[in-house]
Amino acid sequence: MRIRVLVADDHTLVADGLRSLIAAQPDMEAVGQAADGREALRRALELRPDVVVMDLTMPEMNGIEAARAIRAKLEATRVVMVSMHSSPEHVQRALEAGAVGYLVKRSASRELIAAIRAVHAGRRYFGENIAESVIERYVGKEATRDPLSALSARERQVLQLLAESRSVAEIARSLSLSPKTVETYRARLFDKLGIRDLPALVRFAIQHGVTPLE
Repeated sequence: MRIRVLVADDHTLVADGLRSLIAAQPDMEAVGQAADGREALRRALELRPDVVVMDLTMPEMNGIEAARAIRAKLEATRVVMVSMHSSPEHVQRALEAGAVGYLVKRSASRELIAAIRAVHAGRRYFGENIAESVIERYVGKEATRDPLSALSARERQVLQLLAESRSVAEIARSLSLSPKTVETYRARLFDKLGIRDLPALVRFAIQHGVTPLE
């Protein structure tokens, strides 16, 4: 039986390239594609793939939050994170969200097939460019605390949408909240992160891979 793979990446050319690579393997099948985290979650629930290859930074819902939701609902589905970021912070966040593989984009085309086979067989897979970072984090040499760990799941959702220039009204509609509740979450974000204005909040979100905006 072939390994069924869903690809989630907001860059169409990248997603198409990864799908072509997967489809060329005799033991794999590219069953679907998604352009943001919400669509990735919806497609995963619909298709129930063996493996999801997920970009870390995507609009609407980033790969970290999508991976967390997918793993909560589909225990048998394995997530491989693909990202431009190779810092211990980003790798740790992906692992805490339930990812079992992590690749840096510049080497993804070379390592992707091995990663999919490894995680499908029940193993973890770390790309050659981030293995050292993971080791350093977990032996305690990198002791910096992830500032996003202080935020709730809802606060992280609001943070991403604020960083993507969504208005309070738009966020309220998207998350089925009242505008007043969104404003409360926004105030909590400023307080918890020690940030005073929206431009600084946007910079923070980009720096920590919450949003793909650059």
